[in-house]
Amino acid sequence: MTRVVDETHHSEVALTLDGATPKTLGVLDQGALWANLAVSLLGFSGALLLLNPLGNAPLSLAAALTATVVGSLIGTAMVGLSAIPGTQTGKPAMVLLRGLFGARLSYIPSVLNIVQMIGWGAFELWVISHGAMAIFGTAVPYAVWVIVAGVVTTALTVWPLGAIRLLRRYVTIAVIISLVWFAVDFLGKAQPQTGGDWSAFAPAVDYVIALSVSWVPLAADFARHSRSSKAAFTGVVGGYTLAQVACLGLGVYAVALAGAAAVTANPTAVFGPFVAAPVGALFFGILVLRETDQSFANVYSTTVSLQNLMPRVDRRVISAVIGVLTIAIALAVDVTSYGAFLGLIGAVFVPMFAVLAVDYFVLGGRNRWNTGEDAPARWAMLLPWALGFAAYWVTTSSVTVPAWDDIWKPLREAVRQPWMNGALGGAIVAAVVTLLIGLLSGARIGSRR
Repeated sequence: MTRVVDETHHSEVALTLDGATPKTLGVLDQGALWANLAVSLLGFSGALLLLNPLGNAPLSLAAALTATVVGSLIGTAMVGLSAIPGTQTGKPAMVLLRGLFGARLSYIPSVLNIVQMIGWGAFELWVISHGAMAIFGTAVPYAVWVIVAGVVTTALTVWPLGAIRLLRRYVTIAVIISLVWFAVDFLGKAQPQTGGDWSAFAPAVDYVIALSVSWVPLAADFARHSRSSKAAFTGVVGGYTLAQVACLGLGVYAVALAGAAAVTANPTAVFGPFVAAPVGALFFGILVLRETDQSFANVYSTTVSLQNLMPRVDRRVISAVIGVLTIAIALAVDVTSYGAFLGLIGAVFVPMFAVLAVDYFVLGGRNRWNTGEDAPARWAMLLPWALGFAAYWVTTSSVTVPAWDDIWKPLREAVRQPWMNGALGGAIVAAVVTLLIGLLSGARIGSRR
């Protein structure tokens, strides 16, 4: 009798881009991965930006929670759709962009993604270290925690599919128990802000969308290993939406307990109520340990993005170098500019997603994209991306980098209406211009050229 071997026990990501792409991840694997990525330690302090995104127009609790649900659904739908081409082609995100922009032009978003992922990776090591120090105090220095977290992160990138299966089997259950434990404790103690209105609803939705779409540039890196497009999309939208709503909702109560002023002055102050809860150190320790999945995802995405530039270099070598670099940055650089970073990411990658979605799903890109190293340049696709980037800054109400925002202020004041949303504005403009370019160039919608 022939014995059937479970492929999930032995398949791993190929060491170079030339290798085969194992299809071992089901909907539960994807759901567990994205649910864990949605729970961020400093995502709890993000409730400050959710409740008062403009700094002078606080939302009511109902408005803030509605913005969380609406923004999460919009953002995760973008991430889920960007995952599908990865499943269908077996290509990581930046290699897919060879089909959209051409091989050489795909280096532009690849470099941008490498920079932002290294930044996010260093930020996560900073977060993990401060979370550990909230539990253990200063007996173990910050630098030691950074190095330990960096080593664990790098090790996970060597066995990425194994890391995802570990999340599904063990970590996700522990995280759910921890969140429920803290929710029960906080609901009996905290008094979230009352009052406020709906006037800042659009910028609050902008903020929540930005939290989600920061993952657009790496969705295909993991979805390419899904057994089906449905599993990838459902895992992203279901897992990430539920967990992000829970994370931000819990954050509202954590901020109320820690004090908004304290969290504004020091975002890690939000850790206090978690550690102070009964058996809080244990359950918060689970959340700190789980945060390594965030740094793992960032370092792994950096690795496969670099493989777009160096397709035959062993990913383990790249991961080791990126791991060391990320540790060094976390030790030497202030990586706490969270809100500004999110705004910049949204402005760059939301329009790029819209260009990809229209060209791939509407204009028949799935049938004609060339993702090889010889893919010709498609200069026209840079235009809708650039216009979408500009539209984001014209329609957004979020101020991130004052000097940069001053450039857009006159046009924004002339054009923007209170109901406008930067993420949607950038996506719509990029999508419409892409569609027009496709139609003018003779593309037949939904079919081969």
